[in-house]
Amino acid sequence: MRITVFHADECDRKKCTAIKMERLGKCRLVHSINRIPGGAIVLNPYAEKAVSYEDYKYVQRRGIVGLDCSWNEVSRSKKFFSLSKYHRSLPFLIATNPVNYGKACILSTVEAVAATLYITRFKDEARDLMDGFKWGHTFLELNHELLEAYSEADTSSEVVKIQNDFLESKNSE
Repeated sequence: MRITVFHADECDRKKCTAIKMERLGKCRLVHSINRIPGGAIVLNPYAEKAVSYEDYKYVQRRGIVGLDCSWNEVSRSKKFFSLSKYHRSLPFLIATNPVNYGKACILSTVEAVAATLYITRFKDEARDLMDGFKWGHTFLELNHELLEAYSEADTSSEVVKIQNDFLESKNSE
């Protein structure tokens, strides 16, 4: 599976999951946005479309791109949005990384990539990726029900509906 991460060197290198993924041979880091492969799914929290099984063929052929940089910078830069027409956001999930444990939608790069793999039905690859992190199994276990539901959806709109139904049920409890 081709995983590329744009790395802006803005983080604590000791805690950076992208750097660890590269060290484990699970991804390729690039430091220029011009090195992002065309046709790949670019994970972007500001994207209008959610990742879904519709993206399977793009993930299989061209891979996934994680953006390991300041999201404030991404939101201000039109250049990031012109990288690919395949920008995707992730639906609601809970982080289990040590920096943001228990926080909704604040995933590390490895969590975001693994979630994308899982949702696009590359479940074994998602598990393999998370095996390199001692807390990786916790992410998949804590989010199992949602990841399974999202992976069974065929379209982005179905993924969003599952997310919204889940959030609505949590708000009514």
